[in-house]
Amino acid sequence: MTLDEIQANTVDQDRGRRLEIFDPFEGRPTGMTLWIAGPDSMTQRRARIEMSDELSERANPDGTISAEQREAARLNCLAKVVLRWEVQHEGTDLTFSHSNVLRVLRAAAWLEATVDAFAGDRANFKPGAANV
Repeated sequence: MTLDEIQANTVDQDRGRRLEIFDPFEGRPTGMTLWIAGPDSMTQRRARIEMSDELSERANPDGTISAEQREAARLNCLAKVVLRWEVQHEGTDLTFSHSNVLRVLRAAAWLEATVDAFAGDRANFKPGAANV
């Protein structure tokens, strides 16, 4: 892989990849689809930097940060890598916003884990694997 190919893939990862959410119990589609920025994208890089800033701001005078604050910052970071979606709630399209992404991710631990695992797996973002 050349440097040009590496850089092209980084740019491509900012376009995101389609993640269809399946029910973990029955394996059926939930009807939710999210587009996630890849682990090497500038979107994820910015989200990680912003998470570091957020943690610094939340630190106590002695530099400690509670587990609750760390978890909130981590989830906030994960929500920032969701680029767009198709999600319905009560029969209508749920507006795409950062607060609604957080709401969906908090709905169930398995849902958050699914998005987190997909976002961190470079295999989902390999060159030529576009599914946008």
